[in-house]
Amino acid sequence: MSAVTPATPANLFLATGRRKTSTARVRLSEGTGKLMANGRTFDDYFSHENFSKQAYAPLLTVELRDKIDVTVNVAGGGVAGQAGAVAHGIARALQKMNAELRPKLKKAGHIKRDPRAKERKKPGQPGARKRFQFSKR
Repeated sequence: MSAVTPATPANLFLATGRRKTSTARVRLSEGTGKLMANGRTFDDYFSHENFSKQAYAPLLTVELRDKIDVTVNVAGGGVAGQAGAVAHGIARALQKMNAELRPKLKKAGHIKRDPRAKERKKPGQPGARKRFQFSKR
């Protein structure tokens, strides 16, 4: 028996979004605007409505909020990082779905991965940048 990878239906678009230490695997399909994250609705999953709005912002940018169903598996990081990862993934999936949406998404800043992440702590210091208090005597 040969290993056969399951074929994805033609109307299903997959993409990965990342932000800080969060990773979101996004599945887009045509539908009625159902938004699910880890088996819960966006409003239930994201603790504050600002995070859920940030997560589906790319859909509002291209005016497809009520025409596309989104299913997301998101892991790692905190709520803000996960919302950013979901938005990045949705934008990349929309771009796969219709290449003509790219200029709109790019202008709104949804395509670029936000590179900001926590800076590592350095040895001999209490934090990444903070130094221990200097004492002359």
